[in-house]
Amino acid sequence: MAESPAKELRRILNSPGIHQGPGCFDALSAKLAERAGFKYCFASGFAISGTRLGLPDTGYISYGEMVDQGQQITQAVSIPVIGDGDNGYGNAMNVKRTVMGFIRAGFAGIILEDQAFPKKSGDAQGMKVVSREEAVMRIKAAVDARNESGSDIVIVARTDSRQTVSLDESLWRLRAFADAGADILFNNSLASREEMEAFCKICPHVPKVVTMFEGRGKSSFFQPHELEAIGYKLVMYPISLLGVSIQAMQNSLIDIRDGRIPPHEEMPSLMEIKEILGFNIYHEEEKRYTQSGKGLLPLSCRCPCFDSKALASDESPSRLVHAQSQWTNLRSAPISKGAYALHSLPLNDEARSGRRDLNPQPQPWQGYALPLSYFYQLQ
Repeated sequence: MAESPAKELRRILNSPGIHQGPGCFDALSAKLAERAGFKYCFASGFAISGTRLGLPDTGYISYGEMVDQGQQITQAVSIPVIGDGDNGYGNAMNVKRTVMGFIRAGFAGIILEDQAFPKKSGDAQGMKVVSREEAVMRIKAAVDARNESGSDIVIVARTDSRQTVSLDESLWRLRAFADAGADILFNNSLASREEMEAFCKICPHVPKVVTMFEGRGKSSFFQPHELEAIGYKLVMYPISLLGVSIQAMQNSLIDIRDGRIPPHEEMPSLMEIKEILGFNIYHEEEKRYTQSGKGLLPLSCRCPCFDSKALASDESPSRLVHAQSQWTNLRSAPISKGAYALHSLPLNDEARSGRRDLNPQPQPWQGYALPLSYFYQLQ
């Protein structure tokens, strides 16, 4: 039996090195991340708000929408997915419901932050955080929800208090989050490498995660090996896939609008698209269920007109069924809905409604080979 997503994520946390995770926003972006070889991915609230709603990550997207989108993502891949639980969508009781919902959606982990409502993305203006007590209580509620459910979902505790209060305040909160049972610590919007090092020194037994946002400037973007040296275990890229997708779509739309075909090197072929989407896998699996005559359900179990012992398989491409039983006069037999009738032409309305009189008249077919299409189920 395969490991649960949470157990797989915990295995990654216990393995050597730093681990990169792209921010996905739908099933396709998550599948592409898995195909590229990533061991986990992150359902970015920033990207999901942008793609699902076309709106900024400023508290518009709801718990229900995140759970629904998350379920689509987790069902599309086999790698663990960390979900963005924002601020839990309310008080401690809402946090418990959020954690339960994310568990049912198949998430391996959940990020919970200490922002006040409405929550905002890390760079948004006007961000506020709740009190220390409420922030810690959210994490305690999340841990309780995990324990009560019997799940092992990974709880990522995030603070935005560095930006709104001070570095010291953020470190105090993160220590308290670890004491409350958080599995991973996340200090958002640190201003320098020195601050990042100070963060990674606290609670050395608890893994640390960092996000890298392209476009903020070189000073805030570090390579994975640099982040590992600082002390981070996970690095996530919330807007990378969203950003390149926006740029690619804008370029293609301009080409199409101006009467040009998007350059071939900028898009995969149709065959490649179909392979990515799983058409090949679908067709291979479909062959398992193609009717071949072998193992067919005996028609006698659905219609008394045939003797099941007289039915035999036919290996020919036409996949015919041999009916050698005695023919029962369908004109004198009642026709019940859900039964199968043998006929060479479509049944008329009266026959479909259960009338005995079939038109045209059925003929006896003793010993004849009939294609399966001649068996009609009366609805």
